[in-house]
Amino acid sequence: MYVRPKDIAAKLNISTSALRNYEAQGLVPPADRSANGYRMYKEEHIAYFECIQAMSPGFGMEVTKEVLCNIQAKKMDDALRLVNEVQANLHRDIKRAEETISILKSDRPRLDRSSESLEWKTIGEVSAETSLPSSTIRYWESIGLITSSRDPHNGYRIFSPSQIRKILLLRTLRPAVYSYDLVGLKQAIGALDHNDAEHAIKIAQDSLAYLNKINQKLLRGSYYLYRLLLQLKLVSD
Repeated sequence: MYVRPKDIAAKLNISTSALRNYEAQGLVPPADRSANGYRMYKEEHIAYFECIQAMSPGFGMEVTKEVLCNIQAKKMDDALRLVNEVQANLHRDIKRAEETISILKSDRPRLDRSSESLEWKTIGEVSAETSLPSSTIRYWESIGLITSSRDPHNGYRIFSPSQIRKILLLRTLRPAVYSYDLVGLKQAIGALDHNDAEHAIKIAQDSLAYLNKINQKLLRGSYYLYRLLLQLKLVSD
């Protein structure tokens, strides 16, 4: 049984041009054509389109495309590995956000004092403490999210506790899917006042809430992916 593009578009609340674009990018199998050249979609196409809409908000369009292309090529293991990788990375990021909140709360009395009386660290020490490459820290400095000073004895970069706090917060956002909310959180970190431990904790909690929302989107995307696999008879119910 064939379904008209305009009926699918109405059901999913998208344009018929979006359907054609997904097909042109290879996210769905090519549609059959009628005698007069019109596209004729099947039920499996609907499952593909629904999967795209459900997966892309959490997994991102790039991963969604790669997963669906692997499914069309009957490379199930490769497709599921991609899904698992995204889920594993998000689990890591959530754990990091929780660790950051714990660190900030346990260090709150110390961080609320003047940063001048606290220990400053080199970029190598910060890199080791946060498990971030030094190049990432330098990049964040180059775009103005963090700042460093120079050690008067050797000229090396050194970071104050308040800047290390920003780096910890940015670390929780680094691998997340890009969105307007993420931009807002990064801007908030860039504007974080020195010695404002409460503000730092609030941003970390907002970061965790953002990642938890992504986790819910991954769940929804995975559900629709499973529905697609059932439609294609690639898994059993």
